[in-house]
Amino acid sequence: MKLATQDTNLKLVIDSDLIDEIKDIGTKKYPNEFGGFLIGKYSDELSTLIITSFLLPNKYIGHPMSFERSTDGLHKLLKELFISKQEYYVGEWHTHTNGSTNYSSTDFNAMKAIAECETVNIHNPVLLILSIEKTGCDNFTLYCYNNEKLISYE
Repeated sequence: MKLATQDTNLKLVIDSDLIDEIKDIGTKKYPNEFGGFLIGKYSDELSTLIITSFLLPNKYIGHPMSFERSTDGLHKLLKELFISKQEYYVGEWHTHTNGSTNYSSTDFNAMKAIAECETVNIHNPVLLILSIEKTGCDNFTLYCYNNEKLISYE
């Protein structure tokens, strides 16, 4: 699936099967929120982000209205991914149980902190929010942090 933002020329490619896999994981964690890390790489001309996979946190706390994840062990995994596939951390994904795919102020502040973090070194992190109900994923939205805004991909 190919997506783009209306306000910028930022393009994104993600396989539908990858989205389905994330939906299944989120549904299994219902009624609690859950999430993980998005992995990918940019096209040669740097105009398109290709999301290739995701990682799950080793430790997390999930509740029906919140999700906190740990980065324990993440550095080693990301280093291995970069060496073997030249892929790296590009953003976050998480579920909203029985809710919308709109981002919260917590979500926005997390993306802003990622973009401003010198050790992460990613200026346009991606955020995937999935609306999960008992019967499965109702909807999802992909956002890109750009110029202190979260812009949805369409």
